[in-house]
Amino acid sequence: MPCLNEAETLGRCVEKARRAMAAAGIAGEVVVADNGSTDGSIGIAGAAGARVVHVAERGYGNALMAGIAAARGQFVLMGDADDSYDFLEVSRFVEPLRAGFDLVQGCRLPVGGGTVAPGAMPFLHRWWGNPMFSAIARWWYRAPIHDIYCGMRAFKRPLIESLDLRCTGMEFALEMIIKATMNGARIAEVPITLRPDGRTVHPPHLRTFRDGWRSLRFFLVYSPRWLFLIPGILLGLAGLACYLLVYGGLGIGPLRFDAHTLLFGSLAIICGFQSILFAVMTKVFAINEGLLPMDRRIERAFQILDLERGLVLAGLTMLAGLVLLGAAIGQWFDAGLGHLDYARTMRWVIPGVTLTTLGFQATLSGFFLSILGLRRK
Repeated sequence: MPCLNEAETLGRCVEKARRAMAAAGIAGEVVVADNGSTDGSIGIAGAAGARVVHVAERGYGNALMAGIAAARGQFVLMGDADDSYDFLEVSRFVEPLRAGFDLVQGCRLPVGGGTVAPGAMPFLHRWWGNPMFSAIARWWYRAPIHDIYCGMRAFKRPLIESLDLRCTGMEFALEMIIKATMNGARIAEVPITLRPDGRTVHPPHLRTFRDGWRSLRFFLVYSPRWLFLIPGILLGLAGLACYLLVYGGLGIGPLRFDAHTLLFGSLAIICGFQSILFAVMTKVFAINEGLLPMDRRIERAFQILDLERGLVLAGLTMLAGLVLLGAAIGQWFDAGLGHLDYARTMRWVIPGVTLTTLGFQATLSGFFLSILGLRRK
């Protein structure tokens, strides 16, 4: 149980957990990871029969990581000490673990069979934030859960130790689910009941909009595909469509497309290509830092397109751009270095500049990716 000034409710939570383990014949202990309480929580925890672990580094994730590291059990169940979770339900989490699951996530929402008591969850959390972020976790990461924020969950110690969790704040709970899913852990979900927070002295630690933004930022950082790759591909396709309209002589009704359309298309292509490069670089960095598991597709891609082949391809792209620019300069000389046919010349200049820029971007990115990859060798 992570704890920061939970004197009002901590004793009840510890007592319920100990009673539940005794009733189910579970050999266990209650560990309270105290994050600097000043309201007597430490004494209350000890008097109730819990073992207190002092955690100097502030943060929800820091408290949980220290408590998990100090726990001596084969299975670990975590839950907040505000009496909103019913620790009498401990055995419901242990049974799936004994059946072979690696992580058992509680679900408070009706969609997963759970129950939210009146006044237990803010309106925006229940009907927008939690369902939305849980849906993103299922869609982006294939996490088999419906309540990603539920703080009551149980897991096998080896699993958590293998995930190398890094987040020190409230994102810790999200990181655990996402990494467990990406590493192929067997995850079960059990319905639970959420009751109103038992504290009256101080408000909940969560902040709706601040923590909502932190959650969205976390999801995006852990998914370069949706932050960089998909937008980059869409931009690139939009740019190519502009080129097709111009060079194909296509129109839409009375609309005609020429050099200005090429400029917009080139902008989309360059920005899209840069976004795709960022997706690859972010993915490689995250894998090297242990934030994401190894992706076989990345390995195969680097085997097919190593630095040398990449530089050759980038060089050819840049050369093609320079040839087009040279042709435009040739037109200028043909005109006696005077006025040019703007529409005709720009059809050479714009793709020439675009290809040269893409080749230069690819060259620099190839070297940078090679530097990132040195750590894996």
